[in-house]
Amino acid sequence: MLRLRPVRLDDETEFRAGHEQMADEGFAFGFLLDPETPWRDYVSMLAGFASGSNLPDGWVPNTFLVAEVDGQIVGRASVRHELNEFLARRGGHIGYCVLAAHRRRGYATEILRQALVVARSLGVDRVLVTCDDDNIGSIKVIETWGGKLDSVLTGDEPGSAPLRRYWID
Repeated sequence: MLRLRPVRLDDETEFRAGHEQMADEGFAFGFLLDPETPWRDYVSMLAGFASGSNLPDGWVPNTFLVAEVDGQIVGRASVRHELNEFLARRGGHIGYCVLAAHRRRGYATEILRQALVVARSLGVDRVLVTCDDDNIGSIKVIETWGGKLDSVLTGDEPGSAPLRRYWID
């Protein structure tokens, strides 16, 4: 059974390994995670983001959660409490991922389901979720939970993939 939960002090080794795995795919697992950052400070920073404390410029309050199955981190979700201009166009309310070794087991579907519950608990009634236009797995996951395609944006940079924008009511 998968559950979303906050990052804990005892997650460091497993979380940093997941961060490195996703970095190899060009995807940020842990936001603003620097190898030099003391783990206790990182966990505290994430907790502060949920309350809107010490947010970097351009960031909104967000709840960062790891996805755990049988005591092992298999992925993560980030639930943004509101949208700014960038998130309204490209990032959305919810970002999620599953580590490569744990894919194709339904975890992404469950991560998004639970992240939607978190978003609703924060008062977000209409949720924007985005994914790359060529990410068939994410397209299916988003549509499973009622995602209605709003638009497909062309890449902002040469060679970047188009982005699909979905609303879930």
